[in-house]
Amino acid sequence: MLFAAMHKTRMPDPSEALPGRATPMPVPERHAVLDVPLLPPYPDGMEVVHLGMGCFWGAERLFWRQPGVHVTAVGYGAGHTPNPTYREVCSGMTGHNELVRVVFDPSRLALEEVLKIFWEGHDPTQGMRQGNDVGTQYRSGIYPADPGRLPVAEASRERFNEILRAAGRGPVTTEIRPLEDFYFAEDYHQQYLAKNPEGYCGLGGLGIPYPAAS
Repeated sequence: MLFAAMHKTRMPDPSEALPGRATPMPVPERHAVLDVPLLPPYPDGMEVVHLGMGCFWGAERLFWRQPGVHVTAVGYGAGHTPNPTYREVCSGMTGHNELVRVVFDPSRLALEEVLKIFWEGHDPTQGMRQGNDVGTQYRSGIYPADPGRLPVAEASRERFNEILRAAGRGPVTTEIRPLEDFYFAEDYHQQYLAKNPEGYCGLGGLGIPYPAAS
């Protein structure tokens, strides 16, 4: 039992991760709220970032409501197992994070504004957990599709870390790195809180404003 509990907060080595499968998860053709195609290709000029903020249900709803967001989707990334299932991710043996894919128009919503929503929308100091949700899949993370945007994300982390330290909180544990693969989650997870308005949402920030770049 102790080994099983340790699994939840320890990243598995690739050699011990579950094998997964070659077949992608079938997903709906269109977003249940925004009524646009869920899968790429996306319109020219769109920017893509993947965000880990704990349970992806509430995080996805937070972003589909933002003007300038073209489409959102939930899935798994930053782990080892190809095309994992939700059950496998929850086992702690895939290394994946629960992620929200945010596809946005940077002429209407800047990456810095997306990051402000991200930082203020959850607690980025908890390591492998978010509130009562414990496990590697609930870690805080930023994974830009364009590696050239990593410095923007890293600078935002430093700014928020300084503010939290000044407030007696922190340190920030948010993971920032390129994302090799994003695997769409099962159909029922996509836009879950639109389909189940009374469903669980553990999303919650620290009440500390993010200091946007000058």
